[in-house]
Amino acid sequence: MIIAEGLTKKYGSLVACDQLNFHIHAGELFGFLGPNGAGKTTTIKMLTGLLTPTSGAARIAGINVQEQPVLAKEKMAFVPDSPNIYDKLTAREFLQFAAELRAIEQTEAAQRIEALLDMFELSERAHELCGGFSHGMRQKVCLSAALLAQPRVLFLDEPTVGLDPKSARLIKDILRDFVSKGGTVFVSTHILEIAEELCDRVAIIQSGKLIALGTIDELRQGARHVETGRSISLEDLFLELTTKNEED
Repeated sequence: MIIAEGLTKKYGSLVACDQLNFHIHAGELFGFLGPNGAGKTTTIKMLTGLLTPTSGAARIAGINVQEQPVLAKEKMAFVPDSPNIYDKLTAREFLQFAAELRAIEQTEAAQRIEALLDMFELSERAHELCGGFSHGMRQKVCLSAALLAQPRVLFLDEPTVGLDPKSARLIKDILRDFVSKGGTVFVSTHILEIAEELCDRVAIIQSGKLIALGTIDELRQGARHVETGRSISLEDLFLELTTKNEED
C-alpha cells in the first residue's frame, strides 16, 4: 500500500533522507521512529507529495506520487504535527469545507460529519469557532477531516503530542479500528511507548538512514540484551540500535 524506493532528499551537501526502501501492507499500522531531526517529517512529505525527492520514488496503492500526484492524494490523508485549521470556522463548518474539497456528496458528507463529531466527542462543541480550541481539540478536528474522505492510507506526524491521556487513548482506539477495517496507517513519532503499544511493524531512522525495520520482536532478536535472557523494552532497543549506529 505504501512503497518507498530509494527515496532520497538532499539540501545542498545535507542528506536529509538517504536511499530509504520499505514496503507497508494494507491493514498495517506502521511506526516510523527516530530522534528529532532524523528525517521523519521529510519522509512523510515525500510520501504524501508535499516534497519532491531528489531521487527515488514513492507509491501509494500502486500509484507513483510524483507522476500522478492528484490520483495518489485521492487515496490518502495527512495530519501534520501542528494542526492547521481555520480559526474563524466552527468545527462543523471546517468539516463541511473539507467535504467540499474532497467532492463528497452533500447528504453523504452530512452523515459522515455527524458520525465523526460523535466519534471524537466533538458534537457538543461543533458550533464553536476552532480558534478557541485547545491543541488536542484542534488535533481531533484535523483527524476528523482526514477520515472524512475515507482514505485507504492515513499519515500521521506525531499524532498524540500535546494530548491529554483520554484524548490520546481515543485516537489510539480509532486508529486500531481504522486498520481493522483494512486501512493503512503510517505513524511518525519519537514517543516509543506509542509504537510499542500500537504498531504492527516499525522502522527506525537516524541521520536520514534506515537502521532497522521489522516487528518489535524481530528487532529485539538482534539486540545484545537478548543473550542475557532479560526482557528488553523498545526504549532500550531504540537506544541500543541508535548508539550502535553512531559508533559504526
